[in-house]
Amino acid sequence: MEMDDDGRLRRTGTVWTATTHAITAVIGSGVLALPWSVAQMGWVIGPLALIACALVTYYTALLLTDCYRTPDPVHGQRNYTYMDVVRSCLGARDVFICGIAQYAMLWGTMIGYTITAAMSLMAVRQSNCFHSHGRKTTCRESGNLYMIAFGVVEIVLSQFPNLEKITVLSVVAAAMSFAYSFIGLYLCIVKFASNHSPGGSMLGVKIGTDGVSATTKVWHIFQALGNIAFAYTYAMLLIEIQDTLKSPPPENKTMKRASLYGIGITTLFYVSLGCVGYAAFGNSAPGNVLTGFYEPFWLVDIANIAVLIHLVGAYQVYGQPIYAKYEEWLATKWPESAFFHKVYTVRLLPSAQARSFRFTACKLVLRTAFVVLTTVVSMMLPFFNAIVGLLGSIAFWPLTVYYPVTMYMAQSKIRRGQRKWVVLQCLNLAALLVSVAAAVGSVAGIADRLKSAKLFKMEL
Repeated sequence: MEMDDDGRLRRTGTVWTATTHAITAVIGSGVLALPWSVAQMGWVIGPLALIACALVTYYTALLLTDCYRTPDPVHGQRNYTYMDVVRSCLGARDVFICGIAQYAMLWGTMIGYTITAAMSLMAVRQSNCFHSHGRKTTCRESGNLYMIAFGVVEIVLSQFPNLEKITVLSVVAAAMSFAYSFIGLYLCIVKFASNHSPGGSMLGVKIGTDGVSATTKVWHIFQALGNIAFAYTYAMLLIEIQDTLKSPPPENKTMKRASLYGIGITTLFYVSLGCVGYAAFGNSAPGNVLTGFYEPFWLVDIANIAVLIHLVGAYQVYGQPIYAKYEEWLATKWPESAFFHKVYTVRLLPSAQARSFRFTACKLVLRTAFVVLTTVVSMMLPFFNAIVGLLGSIAFWPLTVYYPVTMYMAQSKIRRGQRKWVVLQCLNLAALLVSVAAAVGSVAGIADRLKSAKLFKMEL
């Protein structure tokens, strides 16, 4: 078997597999909240926020790709995970804080995907109910059963060995993201055309008797910033994706192309759907744009099912780095334990040439327990927009901006006071302010929802 320069099996990823992983990771539940997010800020700030966040995400991704190998971006030593890059460029003291932020974000996204998957299934049942019995009928659905079913599917898929082995799943998931984005955009265009004029206003949702209070307006704007930041979540998975690429050509060159394609395609969808959705619904845009449509019911159903299929794959793209990290740590801590090291083999078919399923007791038990825990937490806190905004605030400054910028400056030996140093530090400060504002707005939204919501009860 051919080996890479680090002694591992030769990697086989290309710019196209990396692009599909990137699209799968970036396009997720966040896209569904964009019309609502634009509605909170209006026609001036909303589109500018979408484009600005895309440019920042792409720029910092370019910086991060050069840190996959250190100290030289082409011939240096490989770093297999985001935290390996932090350790190599900044030292061990930064690893702990970075790890908390990264894995909290990854796990939080899995929670968000579980909530969104249940919402999609509930929307399918509700649209079919309205189609059959009329809009005046009371069609209520509970999301708990759907969350449990989604969790069972993810338990099975969690047994895949690593991120490189789920490329097919990522390809299918990326195709589904195109499907529901196009359908959502089409439905918004049809609704916009039927209105004969664009909805909304220059400053978004109004303050006063016909709108919301000034305090709520501020919190919603902050929360919308978090939603947009979450929609561009990418940096914390970039290194893991880059580690699947074959070389030559150099991995950083390939990953820069993949980032351009992945972020460029998703930005086109985001700006189109966010703005056209706002034009269609105006200031009353729903938190999840697909829940605002009921006809044609079959097309709405297809869109929601595409969301579900996409989230099935994206859940694993976010989950696999978590599984790999804690399994590596446990295996190192107990090197003699059969629970962590003994490999069991089960043939999928009686034939001698049939594929076999290989697993450890650790993988079977702990991955199952982790997915179960994720599902239970999702059932307790089914607040779509507020959770999405909080996740965006957690990830945007530290993971998308601060660490990529700081690691790049350390590797490139950019000295304090240089022009580039000043520009990058200004970017850091601006991102920090956005993250703090988004966190405050999202926490306020969750606190407001907790006043009237019931645990383990989800409604559209």
